[in-house]
Amino acid sequence: MVLFNLKNSKMKRKVNFRESGHRADIGPYVIYRMLANRYVESVGPFVFLDHAVPIKHAANEPHRKPNGEGAHPHRGIATLTYVLNGEADHFDSKGHRAKVYSGGAQWMKAGNGIIHDEAVNPDPKTNDLLTHVLQFWINLPSKNKAERPEYLPVQSDEIPKKELKDNVGWLKVVVGQYDNGVSKIPNYSKQFIYHIHLEAGKKFELETEKELEYAAILPVNDAIINDTEYRNGELIGFDNSEGIIEIRNKSKEATDIIVFGGEPYTEPIVAQGPFVMNTEHEISKAYNDFYDGKYGEVKYN
Repeated sequence: MVLFNLKNSKMKRKVNFRESGHRADIGPYVIYRMLANRYVESVGPFVFLDHAVPIKHAANEPHRKPNGEGAHPHRGIATLTYVLNGEADHFDSKGHRAKVYSGGAQWMKAGNGIIHDEAVNPDPKTNDLLTHVLQFWINLPSKNKAERPEYLPVQSDEIPKKELKDNVGWLKVVVGQYDNGVSKIPNYSKQFIYHIHLEAGKKFELETEKELEYAAILPVNDAIINDTEYRNGELIGFDNSEGIIEIRNKSKEATDIIVFGGEPYTEPIVAQGPFVMNTEHEISKAYNDFYDGKYGEVKYN
């Protein structure tokens, strides 16, 4: 007879998909489009995720500046760029301009329409010559889609960071709240992005809330999640069952896991190009307003 100690065991949230994304390169940047995918159109309010994988640049490579070539509009969403490595340079048509460095994030609420332009270069403060970025689109509730655009740069030292018990690693609250750590980035529904750094040979258990949707991406190295090994670059989606997300690092070096999600988005989702609205009519109006010049103009001087 085999006896199980149910008292000390914890239910683990079931994985319902794993996805490697598809290439969507821009210029020299190797990009994998992870979300939406063939399994889901969203995770909580997150409707889009691009992973610009780590690139080591030549020391003599020209510095890229926003110059209008990459300028494009958005409406109905907030964009969140998490800069794992690099310097992200931002300009937009509402007059915002900022640079965010390694470990920082920039949040832009497109609201009723904005044009932005950005460039990513190696971080001059670290001199590691790397660029590595995750970009999320956060779907706004319909009542917030008509609001004025906003922009917020958040540097690495402004993001709450919690040292985990028994020296297993740390957790940064990029969006949302974890224990007493609360991100500066505004929320319009319950949502979160956690950056979990796990030391070699360590384990961490993330408690989940049944009513929230969860996914995780491995941006750097492999990891074991709920007893299954996943590879660097994979996106892992979880079902709505109760349970923890257990992360194990059996390698000889530290690994990183980005866990994100939130309340399900219950309103209709109509996405086309850079716009995410609730109806086809709103999509048409978004394009018309853009072509009529209502989003303004990006000024670079």
